Amino acid sequence: MDAEAYFSKLSVLHSEEREEEEKQFATALTSLSVQQQAATGLCWHPLQIVETGYGFGDYPFVWVERTKHRDSPHSFSPGKPVRIFSASQGDEEAVTGVLDALRDNRAKIVFFRDEIPDILDEGRLVMQAQFDALAYKRCNEALEEIKNARNCRLAQLRDVLIGKQNADTRPNELFGHAMDARLNSSQNQAVQCIAETRDVAVIHGPPGTGKTTTLVSAAVQICRQDGRILLSAPSNAAVDHLCSNLLAKGLNVLRIGNPVRVSEQLESITVEGKIRNSPEFSVIREARKQADAYRTMALKYKRSFGAAEREQRNLLLKEAKSLLRDANQLEKTLSDAVFHSADVVCGTLMAVHTHLPKDLEFDFVFIDEAAQALEPLCWLPIIRAERLILAGDPFQLPPTVKSQKAAKGGLGITLMEKVLNHVPTVLLDVQYRMNPHIMAFPNRWFYEGKLRGHESTFARYPKNGSGLLFIDTAGASYEEEFSTETQSISNPGEAAFLHAHWNTLFPAETGNDIASIALISPYNEQVRLLTDQFEGESTGNRKIRIRTIDSFQGQESDCVIISLVRSNERREIGFLRDYRRMNVAMTRARYQLIMLGDSATLTVDPFYDTLINWCIQEDMYRSVWEMFG
Repeated sequence: MDAEAYFSKLSVLHSEEREEEEKQFATALTSLSVQQQAATGLCWHPLQIVETGYGFGDYPFVWVERTKHRDSPHSFSPGKPVRIFSASQGDEEAVTGVLDALRDNRAKIVFFRDEIPDILDEGRLVMQAQFDALAYKRCNEALEEIKNARNCRLAQLRDVLIGKQNADTRPNELFGHAMDARLNSSQNQAVQCIAETRDVAVIHGPPGTGKTTTLVSAAVQICRQDGRILLSAPSNAAVDHLCSNLLAKGLNVLRIGNPVRVSEQLESITVEGKIRNSPEFSVIREARKQADAYRTMALKYKRSFGAAEREQRNLLLKEAKSLLRDANQLEKTLSDAVFHSADVVCGTLMAVHTHLPKDLEFDFVFIDEAAQALEPLCWLPIIRAERLILAGDPFQLPPTVKSQKAAKGGLGITLMEKVLNHVPTVLLDVQYRMNPHIMAFPNRWFYEGKLRGHESTFARYPKNGSGLLFIDTAGASYEEEFSTETQSISNPGEAAFLHAHWNTLFPAETGNDIASIALISPYNEQVRLLTDQFEGESTGNRKIRIRTIDSFQGQESDCVIISLVRSNERREIGFLRDYRRMNVAMTRARYQLIMLGDSATLTVDPFYDTLINWCIQEDMYRSVWEMFG
């Protein structure tokens, strides 16, 4: 398929995804009451106003705080549009703003108008999420640019990626003599592959195989040769993790994107943080302080005044704008210097597209967790690439595709999956996390038995039992329940079982090697139920986290318990059929993995049938009746 046809098809699929997402969003807003929207995270209600003021560009802002559903997940993120209205008046009087910052249950909204909206004086305020078409628009513009590229580096990389041209490699003597003794052979091979590529290379990193360590080692060597790297990933968490590791190696790292999406530990390496720590920042701060004082003086003339007062007001506002203009120009100069001096610039796929100066070029673009990103998003940083490195694992969580039509058309197949068979690829084959019991089944099912455990993992067994255990709830009447409010599924029987037998599963006197425990589930409603069950409960000195499987990707724990939830007479298992999600769940534990589920429902599927039978054969299977009567 030529570039014209390839990107035309990709644009159509992306447009279908946009239409479906917009349709689902509109349906949710029109079919749910404000109270239901608040419960499902589509809105915050009721709101309490914390602060109002004027910020960058002299635009008004408001900080609000939600006072109910404070622990519930929500659909808001910085940079996205929101609507503010009063529940008592209805949304006809709504005003639109942009969510500028988000901290726990507080949000900062900026309004692109002259004054603070009158609606804020009303009671029973609602902040409602809005469909964000801007990300789709930017992706489509980028796809059009890539499709039309001719006689340039972008056109060459594009043709390699879509299979029209072979990827080129060349020996790199400097890298060849600089093998890192702290890396294993496959990791050093991956670093060598990165060094020698002249186009595209793939680093396939299964769970626990040290993908981050490998990428950081390659980055250090590139920067030693005065190379510059743009590093991107689909999630802020993945970007922050890599930033921390790069900083530890002494590299000059710049983290771009909305500052509130960055962990507090990395605030100093954002553009804003670096500017704030520069000697010139005092000039900017003083100018803005003076501009604010002039504006305050001008607003004294707001109500009724004559010609002289009007002239004085205009003069004060003009002086305030002049000071702000000078401050903004100095800030831009400092910002440009920060960008051009960085060894590695890091941000999410969308952030690197929207926050980078137009003239900034990179020797390498690294895309981490590339198997989790929709292909159109991956192309955004590729526009900046001289050479491209895709890293990730196509057997872990895939990107979310909401349109079934787009999914069937191929949107769910990632760019990394498409190029695996025609560009240089290295599999990292030594894993450092799981004991052999935990590693065995995922290795067999997903990785053709190619993984081997590092010698340190062979001693990583719990004192209180097997490294892996499947607890079968068949016949226990632990039926799943569907919540019409959250549109999710829970299993109260499984939650109650775990709560009742917690101390038996983890006796304090024999389980001291288990310092951290994660309770995870595929379903949000089960996570909420487990959180309620264990609220205020003591788990000794052990740290316990309760999360969805999706939110636990990239993390690990000494022990992981998976509540599989599905138990019904219809033998339906829903998106448990996405085996990659289960691969994530099963590979988070270091010492012990416990799975809790109903074999009568699960074994209708070949994956779970094979898993449970394997557990029986290996004596890692118990029924609830056998364990607790």
